[in-house]
Parts: sequence; structure tokens; C-alpha cells
Amino acid sequence: MLTLILGGARSGKSRLAQQLPAGAGRICFIVTAQAGADPEMRQRIERHRSDRPDSWQTIEEPLALGEAVERAAAIYDTVIVDCLTIWLGNLFWEYRVNPGCIEEIVRSHVRRIVIASGSCRIIVVSNEVGCGTVPEAALARVFRDAHGLMNQWVAEAADEVILTVAGLAQYLKKLRESQYS
Repeated sequence: MLTLILGGARSGKSRLAQQLPAGAGRICFIVTAQAGADPEMRQRIERHRSDRPDSWQTIEEPLALGEAVERAAAIYDTVIVDCLTIWLGNLFWEYRVNPGCIEEIVRSHVRRIVIASGSCRIIVVSNEVGCGTVPEAALARVFRDAHGLMNQWVAEAADEVILTVAGLAQYLKKLRESQYS
């Protein structure tokens, strides 16, 4: 089962992702953020880390997301990925000399995540970045467009899509009750 949780900054996406698998057995949390030399990002990462139960396995994977999800899905009952937006930013940095190749890389990783969702529950967190103004910088527009496509690809394959706004979950796509049993 694949669940996509979308929302703006500080909308409650990560909190919801952590609440959904309550009592779901073995849980793996895949994080994509890297602190680098940014002290504020280090604080964010530490706050998120302290919010997770100690019993959850954490994997830090900034780039090879599809592979990490495949490996985790073979072992765990639930895999949470937080978040696709940071991961896409990592890809843009990694391929900054050739951002034109990113779309196919993203499609490949999304396919792997979708296939892995056949063996366990996967919950993926992503920001909704397309609701604001058109960015002035060309690279920011390319990022926004790639991000929108990525969200569409995951949403199309997902069993559930949830939009979080002000801490409230709005189901955009929901499994029929009979599919839960």
C-alpha cells in the first residue's frame, strides 16, 4: 500500500506520517535531509529525530531513495519516507551541471517505490510547492515543475493521497473500506 502525504511547510505532514503506522509492527524511517554546515537544518533534523520512537529503524539516504526503499520494504512492515522535496533538492544539487537528466532519474526511483509498496506499507511525505507565484529564477521554475510532476506520478500510483493544511488531513484519494481488510 502506498500513501502520499502532501502539504505546505509546517502543515503537519511529518507528524501525520508518524501517526499513521501506529501499532503496525516493524517501522523504518528513511530520511533524505542532510545538515551539512547549516546549524538550523541540524536543529530541524534533531527535532524530527527526537519525535520518532526509538524502536523505529532510521536510514539516512539523500540520493539512492528507490534502492533504500526496496531494501527496507523487504524487511519492515511500514516504510516512511520524509521527504521527497528534500530528496529532489539533493538530486538537483548532485546533477546541477545537467538538470535535464533529473526527470528520468525521478521516474526511475518512483517506479521502484511503487513496486516496493506491493510488499509493505509505504508512506511518502512531499511538499506542495506549486501553489505560490511563478519563481523568478529559471532553475527554481525547473525545480517547481519537476516537483509537480514527481508529486503527480506518486499520486497517480498511490492508494491514498492526503493533503495536510493547518494540521488537518484532507483525503484526496482514499481506499474503499473493503480494501483495508
